[in-house]
Amino acid sequence: MAIDRWRPWGTVMERNPFDELQTEMNRLFDAFLGRPAPALETGSRFWMPSVDVWETNDELILSVDVPGVPEKEISLSITGDVLTLKGERRGNERPNRDGYVHGERPFGRFERSLRIPVPVEAERVKATYRDGVLDVRLPKAASSRPKEIKIAVA
Repeated sequence: MAIDRWRPWGTVMERNPFDELQTEMNRLFDAFLGRPAPALETGSRFWMPSVDVWETNDELILSVDVPGVPEKEISLSITGDVLTLKGERRGNERPNRDGYVHGERPFGRFERSLRIPVPVEAERVKATYRDGVLDVRLPKAASSRPKEIKIAVA
């Protein structure tokens, strides 16, 4: 008699109900915060890359994790105060699906829109891609940079 390990959510190949809950919660928060949601297409898969954003005196810097995505599959655009990142990571082709046991790496299309909190000079934006990380540098407009005010002693 073989002993099977009990799995509360089914076998490894079944869907995790918490993934669907997380997706729905993300959609609700995006709608509440006014972020545009990507249009779902039948049969396609979506994932969302992680983004870090920080600010210096002169620019906003974004660092986006997109491992396995070729540079030519990534597009970046600015409309008003929204930066939109789109792309696609192709799924791994597995010649023998019968022997496939488990997969965790997401693939498919992605779209990420971020509201830019300060005015930037869109024509001077620079993006570099290296080792699966996209770095985007958004120079602040002169009007939004901090200005030092000298204090006169009377």
